[in-house]
Amino acid sequence: MATYIALLRGINVSGQKQIKMADLKVCLEEAGLQKVRTYIQSGNVVFEHESFEMQVLTNIIEQTILERFGFEVHVILTSPSELETILTGNPFLNGSQEDTNLLYFTFLSEEPAQANIEALSKYDYSPEAYSINGKLLYFFAANGYGKAKMNNNFIESKLKLKATTRNWNTINKLVEIAQQ
Repeated sequence: MATYIALLRGINVSGQKQIKMADLKVCLEEAGLQKVRTYIQSGNVVFEHESFEMQVLTNIIEQTILERFGFEVHVILTSPSELETILTGNPFLNGSQEDTNLLYFTFLSEEPAQANIEALSKYDYSPEAYSINGKLLYFFAANGYGKAKMNNNFIESKLKLKATTRNWNTINKLVEIAQQ
């Protein structure tokens, strides 16, 4: 059995796409996922499954949600080791007194096209800063994410793909849950 983390995009935000985590847990278990655990209401799911086919698992989760709750939700699947790697590889960690409450991770549905990366680079909202590494955008929200101009919707529109953002504490908690 392998452990996976599913990051659901856009559920329970502003009263839209409402899913109770207890209901999500039950329906995913009914779909064959094992040891399903959820974390907070924004769509973080840790589970185990015998398949190593990430796309197959993603499809199972997306289809199950569509059938059970009646709406589409984009899912990005990752692993505990990938999350550990992104935590330690954060370019905005410099070993000093940085405030990890200002560090965010935007998971991208695919690697962005170079033309779209260049289009995004034309926007400068300093002191906000970002760094793209494959299918991940590291984000430093200098004034807090609630005031960030480079929010998830902005990133999606410029990179022309689906994305979902999590904060430092959530990623750490998901790694902790996955190790239990």
